[in-house]
Amino acid sequence: MLGLELIVVLGLALLLGEGAGRRLRVAPPVLLLVIGALLGFVPALREVHMPPEAVLLLFLPALLYWESLTTSLRQIRRDLRGIVLMGTTLVIATAGAVAVVAHALGLGWGPAWVLGAAVAPTDATAVGVLAKSLPRRNVTLLRAESLINDGTALVVYGLAAGITVGGEHLTVPHVTWLFLVSYLGGAAAGALTAWLGIRVRRVFHDPLLGNVAAVLTPFTAFLLAELIHASGVLAVVVAGLIMSQASPRLVGAATRRQGEEFWALSTFVLNGALFVLVGLEAQSAVRGLHGNDLTHALIAVGAVSAVVVGARFAFLFTVVKLIRLVDRRPQQRLRRMNYRARIVSSLSGFRGAVSLAVALSVPTALDSGAPFPDRDTIVFVTSGVIVTTLVVQGLLLPAVVRWARLPRDTAVEEERFLAETTATEEALKALPHLAEGLGTDPAVAAHMRQEYETHLQVLRASGGETDDEEALRHDRHYTALRLELLARKRAAVLRLRDEHQIDDTVLRQVQRRLDIEEVRLSRRQPAE
Repeated sequence: MLGLELIVVLGLALLLGEGAGRRLRVAPPVLLLVIGALLGFVPALREVHMPPEAVLLLFLPALLYWESLTTSLRQIRRDLRGIVLMGTTLVIATAGAVAVVAHALGLGWGPAWVLGAAVAPTDATAVGVLAKSLPRRNVTLLRAESLINDGTALVVYGLAAGITVGGEHLTVPHVTWLFLVSYLGGAAAGALTAWLGIRVRRVFHDPLLGNVAAVLTPFTAFLLAELIHASGVLAVVVAGLIMSQASPRLVGAATRRQGEEFWALSTFVLNGALFVLVGLEAQSAVRGLHGNDLTHALIAVGAVSAVVVGARFAFLFTVVKLIRLVDRRPQQRLRRMNYRARIVSSLSGFRGAVSLAVALSVPTALDSGAPFPDRDTIVFVTSGVIVTTLVVQGLLLPAVVRWARLPRDTAVEEERFLAETTATEEALKALPHLAEGLGTDPAVAAHMRQEYETHLQVLRASGGETDDEEALRHDRHYTALRLELLARKRAAVLRLRDEHQIDDTVLRQVQRRLDIEEVRLSRRQPAE
């Protein structure tokens, strides 16, 4: 019965945390973490633990796939060098720095490297939620970094845990081979899955079946990568990026609308549940240590948190300088960020559920049968670092963003205006030929031309190309009137259902059409 209770508790926690966060203007993940920690005091929930497989095999593929689908591939290409450096070199350097500090605090080298691998990668889901107020380029860089650094961290973790347990050996060829298999194998598995996905989507045009294929895509990519011991994370990311480029030509409007709403809801619920479960695990980790062990672990949390933040600051302020000294091309100068923007990026390296999943995956015993050394400390410190980065950095980031005075990013608005005006102009140009080919009644074609010309006037006025206040006023009045008429139509259909003149099935069919039109009108921007 605990499973059903847990679902209800997680749902209520999500509603409370998100609602309170928006009302109090506090990042909801921070409140969800606090709620999760408080739930840990409930005796019935003390037995709840998040299996690492649930994160790595259930939560992670779905969340990473949606992040990949909604990330700008153009921006990734533009800043690929920095993203690769932060997803590989920074992760290894952070893991090494944490290992040195942890060893100085009493952990053996093996457990110290395991801890370093756990806390080194940033979390894509946390970045997506907590850093979404940043300019588009900053968010894209952070998300892209988070999408690939998990693969590096998992290789480092596998080596450290394997050497400590007794099943791995550390040589340069072996380590090189592991990294090659992880990255090249993962990319190949993702590309193969995307290729298969494209073939499947061409066969299934029904929205439900098409979206079932979409849901299977990230899990298939992860599975194929796991079968060859490659990076499942990278496989999901590659599959998502390829599908983001291919699906607009493959997927129909009905399938796309259904899929976007499904992914938006499911990833929102998964994200919120993860933060609550991390809070529960953090509280559980506190209960697992007592006395001097707890004191030492708390010191380690503070020290390791400082190291992961400090390593990120050092990397962004030193490696960038080296790149500027070596690469003086004009296009490189266009990519430069000022020191304020780099400080914001340095504070945006949140840790999340992936780190906790790595810590919980630590074996319980060595090959000799002895317990894995300091396993409880690794889980506790990892949980503490996650909470510290999410809470402290999450609360500090809005103030730092205001201090940084980052320029407002208008690129999306400008490109959207270009896309909409160009599309409308092309449609108007093609209208006579299309109407003639379809044998359309001239009155219908004339009415359509008037609608498109009016829409183009509104676009140009809202984009600043013309000063046509009359067109904008007409558009506002038109939208308001259409919404009121839709409300009357909805009321009439509901009355017919209540009077038993139409069936519920008919109501749903008509209401679906009304809903689509209402959503379209309600989301109209001044530019539309």
